[in-house]
Amino acid sequence: MKRIALLLAAVLLLLTGCDAFDGQYVRVTPHAISSAKTPAESEAVETYMELRNSLAQLVASGAESGVIPTRNYPEASLADDIAIAQRHICTYDPIGSYAVEDLTYEIGTKNGSLAVAVNISYLHSRSDIRNITRLASIDDLENVVMKALENLDNRKVILVPDYVPVDVNQMVQDLAKANPQIIMECPIVTNDIYGLGASRLMELTFTYENSTDSQRQMRSQVKTVFDSASLYVSGEGSDNQKYAQLYSFLMDRFRYKLETSITPAYSLLRHGVGDSRAFATVYAAMCRDAGLECMIVTGTRNAEPWTWNIICQDGVYYHLDLTQCKENGGFREKADGAMNGYVWDYSAFPACGTTGESTVSEG
Repeated sequence: MKRIALLLAAVLLLLTGCDAFDGQYVRVTPHAISSAKTPAESEAVETYMELRNSLAQLVASGAESGVIPTRNYPEASLADDIAIAQRHICTYDPIGSYAVEDLTYEIGTKNGSLAVAVNISYLHSRSDIRNITRLASIDDLENVVMKALENLDNRKVILVPDYVPVDVNQMVQDLAKANPQIIMECPIVTNDIYGLGASRLMELTFTYENSTDSQRQMRSQVKTVFDSASLYVSGEGSDNQKYAQLYSFLMDRFRYKLETSITPAYSLLRHGVGDSRAFATVYAAMCRDAGLECMIVTGTRNAEPWTWNIICQDGVYYHLDLTQCKENGGFREKADGAMNGYVWDYSAFPACGTTGESTVSEG
């Protein structure tokens, strides 16, 4: 028996490589740790929620190892509680389910008191974890996505409280439609969701066909045209005149070719190539820059997908289809009753005009 006791003591002495404990605890690491760093030490915890939160804080900071003192924790329930907390962090917690590759733990003592040693390996770097954007509410999501599109980010990781499902692809398409002078190409978006609780983590990946440098050059060239349009309608003049002036500025630039492009504003303003959507979105953005009210309508024309505008003149709304105006020889606004062949969501837009159409000369 004495020989066995001496042998066990020697083994324990060899295995106390983790300096987090006083030799009373043996931890076997199942895989190599990426770097040898002093374990982070948390504040002492006394309840399951404090234990779970402490574990979540270690993960959120990107710590690779840590010690959680549990000196006043009910010892009988600690083993079960830490197992439940570990599963929660790896499955339900949004950052944990996104970032953690493996999380192991052992119960031992620290300075004579009960403690839990934690070892964590990650799927993402500490920088990735710390750069997660944390929203105050899901209402802030659109602003964050718009900023990512403006910066031409390829990836954005966002922590959303009180998460509800969001069609991010539709959000991106709407932002591209509303900001043609900024978003040169509408990217394909993949949205991976992590966590199973009220808060979720969204990993958005943006895929573009054009390079970042190319899109920045396009944006610079498009901005020059928008700046010229603003100067074109600056100064005195009625809103009615400015609507017509912007029409002339846009439509007289090229002998346009009606085709769809993945870079609608750039192709329209620099090469004279665009579809009804490109005309409507660019014209609406130019109107907004000039302080004019202009809406974008998506519907059909003769059973084909089509996009046009609604403008407001002297308090009365009118439809304005720039492509048809060019074919018909001038700037023409139409009332609802004159929109033969067009179909749109009537409830989403104000009633336009009364009957017939009004004509305003170009210039």
